[in-house]
Amino acid sequence: MATLIQGVLPVLHTPLREDETIDGDAFAREIDWCFELGADGVCGAMVSEVLRLTYEERLNLTQLMVELTAGRGTVIASVGAESTRQAVAFARQAEDAGCAAVMAIPPVTTALPDGALWDYFATLAKQCSLPLVVQDASSYVGRAISIEFYKRLLGEFGPEKILFKPEASPIGPNLSALRDATAGQARIFDGSGGILLVDAYRRGISGTMPGVDLLNGIMALWKALQAGDDAAVYRIYFPICAIVALQLQAGLDGFLAIEKYLLVKRGIFSSDRRCEPNAWSLDEETRAEVDRLYELLMESITEE
Repeated sequence: MATLIQGVLPVLHTPLREDETIDGDAFAREIDWCFELGADGVCGAMVSEVLRLTYEERLNLTQLMVELTAGRGTVIASVGAESTRQAVAFARQAEDAGCAAVMAIPPVTTALPDGALWDYFATLAKQCSLPLVVQDASSYVGRAISIEFYKRLLGEFGPEKILFKPEASPIGPNLSALRDATAGQARIFDGSGGILLVDAYRRGISGTMPGVDLLNGIMALWKALQAGDDAAVYRIYFPICAIVALQLQAGLDGFLAIEKYLLVKRGIFSSDRRCEPNAWSLDEETRAEVDRLYELLMESITEE
């Protein structure tokens, strides 16, 4: 199963109606667009707002991902939670729904010592038959996971079972450290939104998990990297970097505000509604800069 988990695997955004219920029609459009562009699969993760959905909504989101993907690619469900029991429940539901893998961050409401963190991930690995992507999202939520901890997980469960999405800073050197510490066995995925994708690709990642908002740019960039076409790589990469830099200034809410704005602009979402409360909204000057950079990105893709 793990051999199928590779390439461009966008993290889906959760479209919401004005009453904050999930818009299934918009979700179907989003997933269709991903596969029209050639994505290798889809994921649920932090920008899916999984930590802000109700328990029932998280289960429904996973089920919808599988149903709407309809066998066109890999589906990875986000199952990280504040207790091991919750995470296992999400993982088992993902397995029953037909997902290809699960992905989990550690609990974010407490700084776990390594022993408790080990029990959390080891229990998930043992109680769910699917491959487990261990996500360190500490650049914007939670705390960092050490390279030694990753190495221990890989040694215990093997590279077919345990995969990695390390997002602790400095991301590039950490990717190389994990690669080298595991003699190249670790299957590693970039989670930088695209801003560090070129660097990460050159360090030997198995794939990338960006947001959907810039996916046509990410797909073009990935293909240029595979072709070794550096002129195209940097022409496409620079506007992606600039947009993600604007997203980064406000953390998770910066990503959500700009990404959903762009999905409405593209006609995929009907609303840029986010789960309330949130810490930042898009101001007019940032919106104008996003629009300028978006046009530059579209022009760079048109040249392909």
